[in-house]
Amino acid sequence: MQTTFIDGDLVYRPHSFEVPLNYDHPSDKTITVFAREIVAKQHQGSDLPWLVYLQGGPGFPSPRPDSNSGWLKRALQAYRVLLLDQRGTGQSTVISHQTLAGQSTDQQVAYLSQFRADNIVRDAEFIRESLNVKQWSILGQSFGGFCALHYLSYYPQSLTRAFITGGLASLTRHADDVYRATYQRVLDKNAQFFNRFPSAQQRCNEIADYLVDNQVLLPNGQRFTVEQFQLIGINLGRSGAELPMYYLLEEAFVEVDGKRELSYAFLNNMLMEQTYQTNPIYAILHESIYCQHTASNWSAHRVRDEYPQCHYKKGQDFCFTGEMVYPWMFDQLECLKPLKIAAEQLAEKADWPTLYSIEQLSKNTVPVAAAVYLADMYVEYAYSKETLSTLKNAKAWETNEYEHNGLKADGERILDRLIQLADELDDHQG
Repeated sequence: MQTTFIDGDLVYRPHSFEVPLNYDHPSDKTITVFAREIVAKQHQGSDLPWLVYLQGGPGFPSPRPDSNSGWLKRALQAYRVLLLDQRGTGQSTVISHQTLAGQSTDQQVAYLSQFRADNIVRDAEFIRESLNVKQWSILGQSFGGFCALHYLSYYPQSLTRAFITGGLASLTRHADDVYRATYQRVLDKNAQFFNRFPSAQQRCNEIADYLVDNQVLLPNGQRFTVEQFQLIGINLGRSGAELPMYYLLEEAFVEVDGKRELSYAFLNNMLMEQTYQTNPIYAILHESIYCQHTASNWSAHRVRDEYPQCHYKKGQDFCFTGEMVYPWMFDQLECLKPLKIAAEQLAEKADWPTLYSIEQLSKNTVPVAAAVYLADMYVEYAYSKETLSTLKNAKAWETNEYEHNGLKADGERILDRLIQLADELDDHQG
């Protein structure tokens, strides 16, 4: 059900496109890619420039805005916005344990290999040409910034400006380097959280010990383990997450017939935290976003051994993990179990193509304005600085005011600042 509608002062127009699954073989299988155009009602007849939003992830759809607020409010003052449901997500041809069930493992691997940043950008180019748009601007958040760097590398002639928030990826580093850095950031965030809420350390230890000593089931019948509990630490990289996490821990236990056990409400919340179940691209392809002619070989899992505090044992303090995926997730999480063999083969895949052109980025002429967060738990600041040293015609706003989700927390201000930076670059070029 895709129809144009008006809500308040905004016009929403849906678009669907049949695109090649594999652009090297465009006459073979096709998939659908969905995008939602949004324009201020007062500007709907105007010839505004386009701004394409590239979502973070990988594996999550574009936002479903319900008001003219945040970064969208600032964008709609000057642009016609296109919210792209990246291939495999949202109203695009979906990837899930259901849709992959009828494929053999070899088919799953071949299919999933086509869902990285390179093809997401090819889809955007297909859409741009289909809409008869000569050039447009892009806004990439997190993984969307990785996509933006690929766009700048191979299709700069299609871009007028690139805005990047929390997504300046390393251009050359192996996934192992990335995880060595991000594990350290995770430890920093753990220390910050437990210093703020000292009683939370004891509560987490109690929860972990209970999970070691008892078989606890989530509402979907899946056994809940310490390792799964650690995964909710991904939230520590987002502003405004610490207090809700504390409240959740505070009410984790309930008394039943005089015995203490984990509450249904707590366990239901733990299940809802496992978005890997509904968005498996994130679990299957997350490490591949760093791979160029190399295999990840479950990088986060291997590097974790260098941080023994991340392996819980009774008698030691509990520690959350962060934005990492692990092979055991395909043994424990119900909706990932059918994809285990495909995930293992993709982790061993070493012929991933190049994602970035250092030569092109070093002579880039497209104005690039980036928000770089000094304490980012997901994207290492030092590696973002390395990329900035290569990327020509770029200006960065380096700030400790925001966590990785700054665009969501204060998007109107952040995008306004980036537009100002891009204006300065244009003035300098002029």
